[in-house]
Amino acid sequence: MRAGILTSVSGPRGGFSLARRPDRISVLDVVLAIEGNDPAFRCEGIAKDAPGGSMDADYARTCLISQTMRHAEVTWRTELSRQSIAGIAQSIERRFPEARESTVLQLVGPRN
Repeated sequence: MRAGILTSVSGPRGGFSLARRPDRISVLDVVLAIEGNDPAFRCEGIAKDAPGGSMDADYARTCLISQTMRHAEVTWRTELSRQSIAGIAQSIERRFPEARESTVLQLVGPRN
C-alpha cells in the first residue's frame, strides 16, 4: 500500500499479498512502514539550559549524546536494510524445518 510492501485485493477471496518479492523487502522497509521515518531519538536541546548554554546553538549537531544516538540509529537502520524478510524466513526454515510450509505460504501465498 503506501509503503509499497503490500497490495490489497477486495472481494470475498481478497486479502493482502506482498507487493514485491520477499528478497526485495528489507526489515527496515517494514519498520518504516509501521513506525514512520522519524528519528528514534529526538534531541530536546537540554544542553541550552546548562551553564554556558545558548538558545541559538544547534545542540542536535553539537551535543555528544545526540551525536552518539544518531550514530547508533544510522548503524541500526543500516543493519535492518541489509536483512530481507526472505532472509529471515530462510533462517526460520533452517532452524525449524517443520515451519517451512507455513513460512513460505505466509511470504508468497499458496502455490498452485
